[in-house]
Amino acid sequence: MRFITLNLALEVIKIEYVYASLILHYAQKPVTEENIKKILEAAGVTVDEVRVKALTAALKEVNIDDAINAATLTVPTTAPSAATPVVASAEPKKEDKKKKEEKEEEVAEGLAALFG
Repeated sequence: MRFITLNLALEVIKIEYVYASLILHYAQKPVTEENIKKILEAAGVTVDEVRVKALTAALKEVNIDDAINAATLTVPTTAPSAATPVVASAEPKKEDKKKKEEKEEEVAEGLAALFG
């Protein structure tokens, strides 16, 4: 039930406020109004006191680790629409392992550049 209440409360809270709380949680700092304001101000966001209070109130009884672990990253799949042509092949596709590995290396290099 807490997750449902949290979802309803977060409808009026902008995403940058949620990100600020996640940054604080990741840094193992208390998710307080003052700390959220500091992060938002540092990012150049005009702070709305009501939203900050709503967020801290909504997160007060929530275990953020449990909420993160409960979240799933599954993407719902749908049938292709009529506008999307589907091309079927009688032969199964064979992927070149070397090409796939090179692609994975490029992705890893890109992530390393972003996150150090």
